[in-house]
This record gives sequence, structure tokens and C-alpha cells, in this order.
Amino acid sequence: MDNLPDTWDDWIANFSDWQDRVGYDRSWLGDFDLSIQFDWERAGDVIEFGDYKGRAKWERSLQVPQQSMRDALISMITVQGDTEFASVEQQRHLLASAPTAYDKYAAARIMAEEQRHGWQMAYLLMTYFGQQGRREAQKLLERNAQDGDRLLGAFNRPMPHWLDFFCYTMFVDRDGKFQLGMLSTSSFKPIAASMGPMLKEESFHLGTGSNGLRRVIKAGVIPLDLLQRYFNKWVSTAHDLFGVDASSSAHWAYVWGIKGRWDERSKLENGVEVDKAVLNEEARAHYHDEIVAEVEKLSGYLPEGAAPLSVPHENFNRAIGKTKLTRHLTTGEEFAGTDEEWNAYLSSVLPTEKDEEDLKQLFKLEWVAEKKMSERQIASGIGGATA
Repeated sequence: MDNLPDTWDDWIANFSDWQDRVGYDRSWLGDFDLSIQFDWERAGDVIEFGDYKGRAKWERSLQVPQQSMRDALISMITVQGDTEFASVEQQRHLLASAPTAYDKYAAARIMAEEQRHGWQMAYLLMTYFGQQGRREAQKLLERNAQDGDRLLGAFNRPMPHWLDFFCYTMFVDRDGKFQLGMLSTSSFKPIAASMGPMLKEESFHLGTGSNGLRRVIKAGVIPLDLLQRYFNKWVSTAHDLFGVDASSSAHWAYVWGIKGRWDERSKLENGVEVDKAVLNEEARAHYHDEIVAEVEKLSGYLPEGAAPLSVPHENFNRAIGKTKLTRHLTTGEEFAGTDEEWNAYLSSVLPTEKDEEDLKQLFKLEWVAEKKMSERQIASGIGGATA
């Protein structure tokens, strides 16, 4: 690795090279500030769960008791940073085809915030984890979603158009909210302190997805059965992002206090017992309940008499976990039929090549209801926003 950064300034120079390589125009940042942000007060001073509960949170990597724990921290930080830069690589091209000026601004802001989150993770690696951290920080800039070598499969998937983008921000970015939340009580204080500012920014990403889908429904151009197929595609992808079932990694992360449950502090206050054998399953279930509620809200905007939109069952179309590569319906029941019947079923519930071709024509229409930009959004210059 010839360009291994020795200093944070070295890494920033390499980051600029990454922007150039992936075709990111720095003018799209507008007045956005790519700065490192910590919320030390929210992070807390005392380890809140696990075997080290009650001790002071660790502020330097050498305070972490075991190398295996440091390795786990590096892995978590690396994976989080990898997803941030991958998202920019997946989404950058969409700015040229934004359906409205507001959507161009929103996508550009999301990409700016993703880059800041990637900066934050790279800063942790560079600052706290020595040469191993510097290597991983550099690798964040060397993997590329377009080459299919980002660490998580969902972040190598093509995102050819804006309907994918709205579903992605609605469902996949919401998984990100849960992952950040589970790290927000970490025993390693710099990680915990990083999560608060990131979660605040992440809320805009989720809002972009839900608002975009509301406006798609309001415009009434995209057939609802087609929209449902894209829901099925991205929800099943998001379900996988919570990891394998009965995860030993999640078990030990909890024992060590470096990654908690979703809403850990509330669960501790209310005496909710932890089952370390099913931590990923528990988080996925919380996520699933939340998106069910969100999709029910979207269904409230449907024309009178229309069938409600729905969320596919956790068993459907999974690439990891207990139901990996098994055949389950969107309603969760096991499929009983021939290979030919199964393929026909998948074609009825997941996007097809015909759907992609149909969308090309639908995108020529006003398929998303307009949304006005605020004066502040215009003044930001993000995405080249102008009055």
C-alpha cells in the first residue's frame, strides 16, 4: 500500500483523490462542512452493559483490555465507514436525472452527509488504532461499489434510478439508523460520541425516502403493484443487513460492551433482560415493526379502494440467516411448488426487466409530486442548488 497515510492531512489528500476517481464534483458540497463531530456528553462516562459494566468508558485503544476486542472495534468502524463511501459510489450518477430540484438537493445532501460519516470513521481509525487503523482507513478509499468489492453486498448493488433511491433511503438507510443506535452506547467512548451527530443527519435520509415515496403515490403515475415489487426488493436486502442469526460476534460485542441493543438505555431502565443468543434477530424485529408502521402511513395516501402496500416477511428472499436461499412467500409461509412455479412467483413479487423498461417511459412523466425548496436549502448551494 504505497499511499498509506501517516497523518490525517495525508488521508484527506487521498480522500480528494477518491472523489476524483468516482466522479464526485466537490462543488456539489455547497456550504456543507465535512468536519469531525463528537457528542461526548451523550456518549456517557461509564460502561453501561456487559462484563465491564460500571467501569469508565475507554477513551484510547490501549485501555481496551484485549486485542480481540480492539480487532472487533476496528472491524465495526471499518464496516460502517465502508457503507458510507459505497453509498456515494452507488448514488452519485442520480444527480443528473433528479425528478425535481428538491430531489437533487436532497440526494446531494445525503451524499455529503455520508462522506462526513465516512470521514468520522476514518478519523477514528487514523487517530486511535495505529498502523492497523491507518491501513483500514486507506482501504475505505480503495474498495469501490462499482467493482463489487465493498464489504456488504447491499452496498455493491446497482441503483439505476430514483425509485430504487427512494426505496433505498426508506428501507436500507433505516437499517443504518439501527446500527448507529446500537453503537451509541459503546464502551469505547469515541465511537459512542460519534453516533449522536451521525444519527441526527441520518434522520434526513429516512425522511427523504418516506417523503419521496409519499410524493410518488400522490403523483399517481407509478402503478402500485410495481411500487410494491420495489418495496419487496429493498426490504429483503435490509433484513439481511442485520447479520446472521445466533451471531457469536454480536454475542461477544455485547459481553464486551462495545455494541448494545437497539434502545439499550431504555431497556436497561425498564429491566428488559438481554438474550445474547438472538441479538441480531431482536434488532431485525424492531426494524421490521418500524417499517411496517411506516408503510401503513404510506398506505394512508393511497386512492380510496386501493389495496394497501405491505412489508414482506423476514423470511422472504433472504441471502443470509436461517432462511438463507430457502423458498418463502412474501407473507412468510414456505413455498411448495416446482422450480418453474417458484421462478414465476418471484417474477410476480420482485422487479423484472419489463418493470425496468416500463419505468423508463414512466420517468418521462411527472411521476413525483413537486416539493418546494426552502430559502436555506437554496442558499446552501448543495447539489448546485439555485433560486
